[in-house]
Amino acid sequence: MFWGIDIGSRSIELVGIDENGRVKVTKLMPTAYNPIGQMELILKDVPESDPIVSTGYGRNLFMEHFPWEGKRKSVTEIQAYAKGALALYPEVRMILDIGGQDTKAIALDDRGQIVKFEMNDRCAAGTGKFLEFMAAALHVPLEEFGEFAMKATKKLKVASLCTVFAESEATSLMARGEKPEDIARALHESIVSRTVAMVKRVGFKKPLLFGGGVARNICVVNLITEALNCEPIIPDNPEAVGALGAALIARENYIAL
Repeated sequence: MFWGIDIGSRSIELVGIDENGRVKVTKLMPTAYNPIGQMELILKDVPESDPIVSTGYGRNLFMEHFPWEGKRKSVTEIQAYAKGALALYPEVRMILDIGGQDTKAIALDDRGQIVKFEMNDRCAAGTGKFLEFMAAALHVPLEEFGEFAMKATKKLKVASLCTVFAESEATSLMARGEKPEDIARALHESIVSRTVAMVKRVGFKKPLLFGGGVARNICVVNLITEALNCEPIIPDNPEAVGALGAALIARENYIAL
């Protein structure tokens, strides 16, 4: 078996594939406040003799704490996402990933090679963390936040892209008596405007694959579809695209050993 592990700020995904590249194992668990402990749990049934490639926010943490007998390496999320997305949908020419800690836009050429990318990894604005903060501020479960925002009936504007100032704006709107659903919709429009601008800077192309946990948010998906006039491809497990790509890189690197 060949393994890929994607250690993000909110979740850890593990994918195992066989020699033919077929997915045999997919696991996901929250990163929580003890990522090393969570990695130990998700890897407990994986033989240390198997090749493994790490990616994501905590890939270096994995390399420091799991010796793995030498058959291991780490790759960037850009490499892993491109590999995973193309394996699932070879026709894809643009990849958008909105994760808990960062947002990535990756443009591919006609051969599937990476030609340009941009990554927001220093600020929560435009990431899943932004939605998490705002869902908590409105006392709505994160998993229901997209559906909640779809109930909006009034157009509001949240001008700030900064998480702290946007939360302050949301609080002011609540104090003004605006409906939480309308505020939620405005917050979703804020994150999508930032994301769409990033996609256009990289050089928007179709088809677009939308990965990461935020791809499960129906309001974000609908707003992106509307803004780009393009219905994104969403994999069955959008959180696992990076881990799949890492597993495929492990297979490429070690299949001859």
